Amino acid sequence: MRDYRLLLERWLKLCGSQEGLTLGIYGEAGGYPLAVVETTIPDPEKPSFYFSAGIHGDEPAPVEALIRWAEQNQERLAAWNLMIFPCLNPWGLERNIRFDAEGRDLNRCYNSRKVPQITAQRAVMRGHRFDVAASLHEDYDARGFYLYEIAGRHPSWGAGIRQHLSRLMKPDDRKSIDGHRANSGTIRRRIHLRMMPGHPEAFLLHFHHAARTLTFETPSEMDLGERVRVQSAFLEIIPKFLESKGGKRGKTR
Repeated sequence: MRDYRLLLERWLKLCGSQEGLTLGIYGEAGGYPLAVVETTIPDPEKPSFYFSAGIHGDEPAPVEALIRWAEQNQERLAAWNLMIFPCLNPWGLERNIRFDAEGRDLNRCYNSRKVPQITAQRAVMRGHRFDVAASLHEDYDARGFYLYEIAGRHPSWGAGIRQHLSRLMKPDDRKSIDGHRANSGTIRRRIHLRMMPGHPEAFLLHFHHAARTLTFETPSEMDLGERVRVQSAFLEIIPKFLESKGGKRGKTR
């Protein structure tokens, strides 16, 4: 799961078998090409989704879950407008290190103009809007899965997602997670631009690109296969929730 070359080969194979889905290289970091998978010609009538994984190199389950989910849903991918960043920190992934080759936590750099790979990613995203954006993560302190949901669009999805995933893994039972009040593994936050000196990916998505922004975390200390299954199940739920709960379908451009 830490071989970035093999990961790209799997995504290339997937895109090669899917009309309208392409893999492109948008930049380089630490000697590795940075890849984005996206719908070639977005249809404004289709739901639009943004998914990313691997911004922290010591969080491998989301990277595997994302490609596995795509491989298992090949017949459905054409029904959506997609922008997928399969692994935002390949240098860290292969070394099992949270940070990038320059020692930066990339998930605190989204308001910086001094990190070339973030600048390149922002250029790819420019002008795009998504119905749902989800960033996949892991946490060494977690006692189960948990979900950050940035307060914005209603109704909240947190409780419903927790109910579905609780069949596979228990939610984190902490009352406070990273200093934020939690309710059985769900955290719904209101944010503002000056809340943190270094912005995470979710801030950029919420303020500029997404109607609904989610950050999903699984516990790093649990079995890797179990974490992959739960991450994949989370991805399965998102299109179903958009359809069943309702939500304005945003244009990708």
